[in-house]
Amino acid sequence: MREQVITPRANGRGVAAGARGRAGVAQKPVRRGTGTRAVGESRLRGALAYAPLAAKALLAIMVGVLLFAGYRAAASASFFEARAIDISGTSRVNAGELKSLVQDAVAGKGVWRADLSVISAKLEKHPWVRTAVVSRVLPDGLRIRITERVPHAIVRTSAGQLVWVDEDGVMLSRTQPTDEMPPFFIRGWDEAETGDARTENRARMEKYLEMSHEWSMLGLSERVSEVNLGDLHDVRAQLAGDDAQIEVRLGERNFGNRLKKALNVLDEQRATALGPFITYLVASNDAKITVGRSANAPTAGMDESGASTAADAAPTESAPERAATPASRKREAEQKKKKEQSGKEKSSVDEKKETRPRRVR
Repeated sequence: MREQVITPRANGRGVAAGARGRAGVAQKPVRRGTGTRAVGESRLRGALAYAPLAAKALLAIMVGVLLFAGYRAAASASFFEARAIDISGTSRVNAGELKSLVQDAVAGKGVWRADLSVISAKLEKHPWVRTAVVSRVLPDGLRIRITERVPHAIVRTSAGQLVWVDEDGVMLSRTQPTDEMPPFFIRGWDEAETGDARTENRARMEKYLEMSHEWSMLGLSERVSEVNLGDLHDVRAQLAGDDAQIEVRLGERNFGNRLKKALNVLDEQRATALGPFITYLVASNDAKITVGRSANAPTAGMDESGASTAADAAPTESAPERAATPASRKREAEQKKKKEQSGKEKSSVDEKKETRPRRVR
């Protein structure tokens, strides 16, 4: 039996297709421009990722602008107009006067926009206001707490007016007939409106409070009418009552003991013939008290008859010329009158002796 082998005919299309298939699996052609497009798409996706954040920021800005506009509109509206102003802590200050100052400060601004520090500073310019604490009470109120200055002393000004001052040396107001007066006044006040003047006046008040306390403890306050604090290193006290013409020089410290010693010497000297001529005492030296007398006083240590005065033990010196007081003028007139009468009596006796005829022996 014959065998026949049939060989399949090669198909050109199939071979070409197979070749193309194998070639496609092995290498794929790349199109021009594909890499540039990929980079652009990547950047676009990155930019789109930040879009929500930008939108949120823009939204926040818009909301802020709207809120600010609403705030301005609400603040200027009558809803926040100051209608209730509560002021407490006043006893000497007129609350109505302070209320007017507050109303002027908040006019056109309202409670919401009012500058509380400015209001407080404006109130503290009042002479009697030491501190002012201001707070809001929304929607239409302000609460103000006042701390007043406390008067401690009375100053006699260069014009002769009596003015209250506090412990800081701030001049407050003139005295009233119904005011309770302190035992003694202050002279030598610096009335200039400067920083140096305020500093010196504060130091004067410290001296005043110091001596006032010491004299009160020793029971001496009523014997002083006023103190001269013009020179803080040479404080001088003018005595009161029958001793109104006498000045005590105290120096700059130890006011209580020095005044007490000076008054003790004065009381001892008063009983002598030279007592009425005393015009001042120097007590600035703790070791001794010097007594000063007027220029027309008799010789120290002698009375009018020429006898020695043992009680006159304190050192003496002539007093400088000073303005005479009514009491001193009265005493001097009495002394002068006595001397004139004594001189007339002596002259009449001498005349009688001279006219009497001598006996001839």
